[in-house]
Amino acid sequence: MNNRPWEWPTKKKEFGIRRMERRDLDEVVSIEADSSVTPWSRQMFIDEMGHPYGACFVMTSMEASGASVIGFICFRNIGEESELLNLCLRPDRRRAGLGRELMQFYTAYSLTRGIKTFHLEVDPANRSAIELYRLFAYRPVSVRPRYYRGTTDALRMMKGM
Repeated sequence: MNNRPWEWPTKKKEFGIRRMERRDLDEVVSIEADSSVTPWSRQMFIDEMGHPYGACFVMTSMEASGASVIGFICFRNIGEESELLNLCLRPDRRRAGLGRELMQFYTAYSLTRGIKTFHLEVDPANRSAIELYRLFAYRPVSVRPRYYRGTTDALRMMKGM
């Protein structure tokens, strides 16, 4: 990690991870709207950025046209537990290892804060997300009935350290 703790160098030098700021919200909300069946609103991101246990970060691309937000991750660390709330990449940036970079960042960031147990919920139809989480040793633990819009179940996954 460099000497600015809110920035994280990725293995792919053309990308970076830093704390989400209000100026990022137009891009973040657009990515979310293109990707989620239950998208967060702008206000939900603002609220999460201000939550005392919340952490929101963006992944940026450092291309010739300038830095642009290509993904984000939001989570909460409370005591020795963490919950991944939202992880998303622009559709044209998926399947390139960038979700793995965000998960590596999230895990490392949380471990340095004493986290021992990680939780998340995912739509069982989102096979690529489940595959990513399994790479990080998450295992299914239960189903939350009608979690998404009161109609679709959520698969609860967890991992311990």
